[in-house]
Amino acid sequence: MANRYRHEYKYIIDACQEEILKIRAMGVMAKDGHVDADGTYTIRSLYFDDIDNTCFYENQNGTDPRSKFRIRYYGLDTSRISLEKKSKKSGMTFKESCLISEEECTKLMNGEYITDFTDASEMKKKLLLELQVRRLLPKTIVTYNRIPFVYSAGNVRVTFDRMITSSDDVKAFLTGEYRQRPVMEAGSSILEVKWDEVLPLHIKDVLSIDSLSWTAFSKYYMCRVHHL
Repeated sequence: MANRYRHEYKYIIDACQEEILKIRAMGVMAKDGHVDADGTYTIRSLYFDDIDNTCFYENQNGTDPRSKFRIRYYGLDTSRISLEKKSKKSGMTFKESCLISEEECTKLMNGEYITDFTDASEMKKKLLLELQVRRLLPKTIVTYNRIPFVYSAGNVRVTFDRMITSSDDVKAFLTGEYRQRPVMEAGSSILEVKWDEVLPLHIKDVLSIDSLSWTAFSKYYMCRVHHL
């Protein structure tokens, strides 16, 4: 992954807008190669915070810069689990990540810290140590269905995130079977547009970005609101 911050814009759209924009995106972008047969995949993320809910309140207050930790896997495939730190600065984002084992994930889910760094990469050591130093603990599960498109020039990624739910049943994270609560109105979804240096003009035009209302919507924040 490139060692740089990326632009990330988000828009709340309704079902009608989603259908129109998906068709337009399909005309100029490629489907992500990791999608299922229906062109989607499910993302499951377990987010962390400290006992003072620092990450939550930094998000609420728009603190700049800020960062948050999460564990993520896709669908029901727990053979590939990643620990990620997502940082935000001046409206741009940067993600650092490493793979962890199911055993390591279970420890972190249970509020334990990993101290054995045998054969761990420098990135893995860095993230695990910061998780411990900041005394971060599992707080909420964010689950949603994603329709992703990619465009190589500018490393552009356009996603439609639907059926976003929250759950505080953190110890059931790896099972995929946990209580879930919708956090948006039925039919609403999140359009995310991410790119490196320049967003190609034809993609900007196809998505009618200038006519959409930008939002600072955070899935993590909206899901945590229900459990505080």
